Amino acid sequence: MRKIVTFFAFLIVGITFAQETGSVTGTLLDKESNNQPLPFANVIIKGTTKGTTTDFDGLYTIENLEAGTYTLEFSFVGYETLDKEVVITAGQTTTVNATIGASAAALDEVIVKATSVKKESVQALLLEQQNAVVQKQSIGAQELSNKAVSNAAAAVTKISGISKQEGGGNVYVRGLGDRYLNTTFNGLSLPANNVDKKNMDLSLFASDVIQNIGVSKTYAANFYGDFAAGNVDIKAKEHSGDAFIDADLGTNINTASVGKNFLKSEGTGLFGFYNRYSNDPFAVILSHGVDPVSSEGPVGLSGSITGGKSWEIGEESKLSVFATASFGSSYEYKRGQAANVTAAENQIFRDSEIFEYSRTTTAMANIAYRINTDHKVKFTSLFINDATDEVGRFGIDGNGFNRNTIADIDDFGFFTQNVQFEQDMIFVNQISGTSKINDKLKLDYGVGFNKVLARQPDRKRIAIEQFDLALDNDPNSNPVLFRNVDFDNQRYFQNIEDEELNARINLAYEHSENLSFNFGYNGRIKQREFDNQRFGLSIIEPRTEVTDVNNLNSIFNRDNLGVVFNTVVINPINPAIGLGDTNLPGLPENTYTGELDIHAAYASAVYKVGEKWTFVPGLRVESFNQSIEYDVINLAFNNPGRNEASETFFLPSLNIKYALNEDQNIRFSASRTVSNPEFKEVAPFVYENVTDRIGGNPDLLNDPAFSSIFNLDLKYEWFFEKGQVFSIAAFAKQINDPVNLVSANDATGTQRFFRTGDKAEVFGIELEARKALLLDAEEESLLSAGLNVTYTSTKQDLKTVSGTFNTNFNRDSDELQGASPFLVNADVSYTPTFGKYKPVANLVFSYFSDRIDALGAGQLGNIVEKGVPTLDFVWKNKVHDNFEINLSVKNLLNPTIERVRENATISEDVLTTYNIPFTRNANNEINPLDEFALSSYKRGVNIGLQFKYTF
Repeated sequence: MRKIVTFFAFLIVGITFAQETGSVTGTLLDKESNNQPLPFANVIIKGTTKGTTTDFDGLYTIENLEAGTYTLEFSFVGYETLDKEVVITAGQTTTVNATIGASAAALDEVIVKATSVKKESVQALLLEQQNAVVQKQSIGAQELSNKAVSNAAAAVTKISGISKQEGGGNVYVRGLGDRYLNTTFNGLSLPANNVDKKNMDLSLFASDVIQNIGVSKTYAANFYGDFAAGNVDIKAKEHSGDAFIDADLGTNINTASVGKNFLKSEGTGLFGFYNRYSNDPFAVILSHGVDPVSSEGPVGLSGSITGGKSWEIGEESKLSVFATASFGSSYEYKRGQAANVTAAENQIFRDSEIFEYSRTTTAMANIAYRINTDHKVKFTSLFINDATDEVGRFGIDGNGFNRNTIADIDDFGFFTQNVQFEQDMIFVNQISGTSKINDKLKLDYGVGFNKVLARQPDRKRIAIEQFDLALDNDPNSNPVLFRNVDFDNQRYFQNIEDEELNARINLAYEHSENLSFNFGYNGRIKQREFDNQRFGLSIIEPRTEVTDVNNLNSIFNRDNLGVVFNTVVINPINPAIGLGDTNLPGLPENTYTGELDIHAAYASAVYKVGEKWTFVPGLRVESFNQSIEYDVINLAFNNPGRNEASETFFLPSLNIKYALNEDQNIRFSASRTVSNPEFKEVAPFVYENVTDRIGGNPDLLNDPAFSSIFNLDLKYEWFFEKGQVFSIAAFAKQINDPVNLVSANDATGTQRFFRTGDKAEVFGIELEARKALLLDAEEESLLSAGLNVTYTSTKQDLKTVSGTFNTNFNRDSDELQGASPFLVNADVSYTPTFGKYKPVANLVFSYFSDRIDALGAGQLGNIVEKGVPTLDFVWKNKVHDNFEINLSVKNLLNPTIERVRENATISEDVLTTYNIPFTRNANNEINPLDEFALSSYKRGVNIGLQFKYTF
């Protein structure tokens, strides 16, 4: 009885007390992230010890406050502190919402752990850059939107020290190209999408799926050891805040394409799919012709739909879904010179045209489930279909040159038509999560499975001599089919399939405020399967006339099979099967299988000494195994057909940060890393374009099987105002046993990869500045400018290489392949406000100087990619709270895109026919040309218009 009385007494007291107290609740929003919720901010009752932090959705609640008037203080690292008065009424809950923005001067470094703050604004990412203990630069969704950046490849070029290949997705960081770079998606590795690259083509990642992109140019133990230029990490968009649906439609046109009747490969669909993969290639040849078909154009279309929604589940759990689907098409017309000039001129087409019709389809879903404030799990699924139809017509002026012509006595009048379709389908699936085990231990993990199907079905290549006779309007004189070898006229099929399983796990242990540790594992198991079939069209009748060059199907059809040409003449794969010089339909011509296994354990520490110094030592121990098995036609049959390498790497790193004051840091980094060869570099298969040939070299897996790299970096950074920064950095690298692409000094000029020397040295300096030039009444930027400049000096020694393939040089040293001495990125942004009308105008400029595309062997000059300036104008118009009309005009300068052969030797007949100026030496011999264009064209100006509505 006494216990019951006591219970009710306490209950009555509790009720009475509750009636005398109240509570305050609300949502804190982030002004720098378009008023999205701001998690993990502090909310306290000023002058007391009572307070709390906001949750993942920016929500907070403070209970048991006695009735009265209080001051709420909202604060977050690097943001302005906001005070708000609140009146607490007994027995009631008062709602106080607030919005805070970045402060003019950032605070001392505070490491924010285990947050999912939506980092996509310029200021938020600059704060992250300032506070990071390891150097990192990022660009977020806000800046991508403002500058109308359409994909990840274009996005990273806005970061200092980065450029990309014009007309492609290859990215160069500090002068180092694709083979020295890593790409990750949510911290998990990605495979390449085609045979020519180590990394995923970043242009395939549409801005719709990107929350932010971070580029780490200095090494830390959690990165894969294959690291020299840097690591690009793409963070997938994740939903937070209110439910929404965005829809946009757009159109684009290229000025060079206007008025052109576009052509494409027969059998390809509107959305870039090809429905004949299930058919045997020989059956496709029997059923379908070689001529291209008309394509709609030249106006490209684009559209996307994006949405997100969250559901509260119980008191602590929450499910958030973000999904997007988009499609874009574009047309590009290129006209200019294409040539193959090696030790002699092989082919020269002074007038060529290429019709390019591209389509990209992207779909992504990001599902995040917050179990409670300590545990969160996320599933991300990404699909990309990238398809390009390309029809090339080389020698359309009737004056193309081929030194191997049969009918043309003077070797002029040569023509080649190349019709091909390429499709890359990429599937990325990931599960990742974070768990707070206790106040000391936190776990971060992820596992992913990737699959890539990269296909080139039914490439049709036809060669014609005396093409000038097709242009003379005389029906009695006609060009003839070229028949030097069986493969001058051909059908070609290629398949690549990549599968990769990768995982990461990191356990963070906070020993004290000044000392914490990270222990982790990451690894990847990757396999590539490659095969191709090629069918040579052997012309039986010499000087077979082509009465209509636009109707080659009248010759290459099923009725003529075995009468005018044979369709199965190729070199044998294995002489033991007794096929002589032919191969049965359905058997591959070349195959290779590559396997890569990497497993690594690492440990690092973050040690703070006082308020100034932060030390981050780390050690990574990585097991590396790579093998290649191949059966290709261009090697002697006594070649073993296999090579393998296994290594264990010990990779130390040290990152040091010294805070000069609350706005300025000095950073130092030193590390050892490696560079491992890729499948495309070690597989000896040779891919033949119209005017060049590129193949791999299995000797790269011999001792040494990797390049050892030593990295040094020193950087000063000053965050002097809100959203404004100045930094200068110096860097140096020594690459032992570097790999370069080398152009052979022979008639074919086949390009292969070699370890060309013992050492390469890289030195450089970076300068970055971002400044607000004009502020409005609220101290927000009206006019701002950004500039980053990088100078890189590279030098490598060269040596004679012997093995499966041989090469030598007539010089002792040269610059490193892919290195541009100068990189410049600049932009000016104007953001006025006129009531509800808030336009944003951006002028964006970038430039890279000349860089070596392939080293020339022997006396042969280098192939050089000439420098390109690019200027884009973007005008975003938010005409209503929910409606935007956006205009972009890209490539305003329309420069010539050019690859040249240096020190080119050209015969007098060619020089005279093409009216190319030349000089002679004292012996009356023709001097080599300083440079001769292997490809030269203009891309045209791209004009895009977009209509966007938010529901």
